[in-house]
Amino acid sequence: MTEDVHAEDGSSPVAEAVLPLPLEFEALYLANQEAFHSYALLRLGNNGAAEDAVHRAFLEILRHWDALREENNLQQQTWAILRRVVIAQTLEAFRKDLTLLRGETGLFQALANLPPRQFDAIVLRHVLEYDTRRISWYMGVTPSTVDYHCRKAKERLEPAVASCIKTEGDRE
Repeated sequence: MTEDVHAEDGSSPVAEAVLPLPLEFEALYLANQEAFHSYALLRLGNNGAAEDAVHRAFLEILRHWDALREENNLQQQTWAILRRVVIAQTLEAFRKDLTLLRGETGLFQALANLPPRQFDAIVLRHVLEYDTRRISWYMGVTPSTVDYHCRKAKERLEPAVASCIKTEGDRE
C-alpha cells in the first residue's frame, strides 16, 4: 500500500494533477478577481487580508456553484458572498484585537468572550452601527433573531458594564 507514486523523472503525478474547475467559474474568477481584491483591500486595509478574503470568497462561491448558477443574478450573488466574507474577516480581526486590550472593568474581555452570533450582532449594531435589516442579511437570520442575539449579548455584558459605571463613579 505504500507504493512510490513518483514518475521515473522523480515528479509526483498527484502534485501535477490540477483539479478541473467549471469553465464558467474560471471566467467569473478572471472577470472579478481584480475588482474583488480592490473592494477587500479598501475595506480591510492591507493586501494580505484582502487576498485572504478574496480567496475565501471564491472558495465559498465554488462550494455553492451549482446553486449560484441557477440564480437570476449570479454577479449580485457573488458580490454578496464577497461582502459577507469581508464582514466576517473584519469581525474576526476585531474580536482578536479586543483580546489584546486590557481594561480595569473587563468589558473588552467580556465582549471578546461572547458567543459568535451574539458578538457579531452586538458589534454590527453598536460598533459599526448597521441597521437590523443589514445585520439579518449578513447573519442569514430574521430581524427578530438579530434582536434576540443583541438582547442576550447585553445580558451577558451587563456585569462588565455595571463594573465600568461603578469604576467611573469611584474616580469622580
